[in-house]
Amino acid sequence: MKIRNLLLPLLMVGLTTNAVLAQSKKIKHVVLVGFDGFGAYALPKAEMPNLKKMMQEGTYSTHVRTVLPSSSAVNWASMLMGAGPTTHGYTEWDSKTPEIPSTVKTENGMFPSLFNAVAQMNPKAQFAVVHSWPGIGYLIDNKVVQKIINTKDDDEAALNTTVDIIKKERPVVTFVHFDQPDGVGHNIGHDTPEYYAELKQVDRRIGTLQQAVKDAGIADETIFVVAADHGGTGKGHGGKSLAEVEIPWVMTGPGVPKGKEIKGTVMIYDIAPTLTWLLGAPLDAAWRGQAIKAFQQQ
Repeated sequence: MKIRNLLLPLLMVGLTTNAVLAQSKKIKHVVLVGFDGFGAYALPKAEMPNLKKMMQEGTYSTHVRTVLPSSSAVNWASMLMGAGPTTHGYTEWDSKTPEIPSTVKTENGMFPSLFNAVAQMNPKAQFAVVHSWPGIGYLIDNKVVQKIINTKDDDEAALNTTVDIIKKERPVVTFVHFDQPDGVGHNIGHDTPEYYAELKQVDRRIGTLQQAVKDAGIADETIFVVAADHGGTGKGHGGKSLAEVEIPWVMTGPGVPKGKEIKGTVMIYDIAPTLTWLLGAPLDAAWRGQAIKAFQQQ
């Protein structure tokens, strides 16, 4: 299992397996919140008090790189599957099946994801995926993830549904996808007043989900992550500019260092390995991503 030590000297080089297991026992839940088309370039100007408080209370990078093309399905797949497109095979913004044969497949015929890795360790683990953009559904193994809900481009329905699931069911891994601010980026434009107005709604949703975790009584054992699939420029994305390929990644939770910015290289496909490691499960051998150690020794 490969570990990327980006937070030294917070982490001791000689971190033992027992120490890792002791840390992972504190974490029983992960809430991964993804916002389509949220470019890291926008953060300095954005009015997002909830997200910026997360950055103060957790670990973050505003320079996480996507894979190419810098578009939706290929990057959501990379985020959840711990590998890039030539490995998992999803190569287009709207990929429904791999255009390139996956290098490996699970018994269900899909490239192994975060959910597969956690289920290997804990077969009874409950998972939930709520997604606003219907294209997410093609990337999720419905034989492993028990609850998959498509809210059909309705972000408020995605928010309310996810809040209800977190409070009532407390899944081990909850992944929620929101279609905004991508819609505003395409229809009006990135880096416009309307785009920044939509980021206020993004921030409101973050705060609502954080409150749901508290209301569920699991805040002290939950890793909460905000990420995105790509940014944009003008009214599009998919290209090679930094505005398109750099996304924010912010993580809070038990043991996560406060106010720590990761300066080293982080890729979108490092997210699944990181969350898998935090839950105490082994990384899948087919993954190219690496876990980012974001824990101090206790």
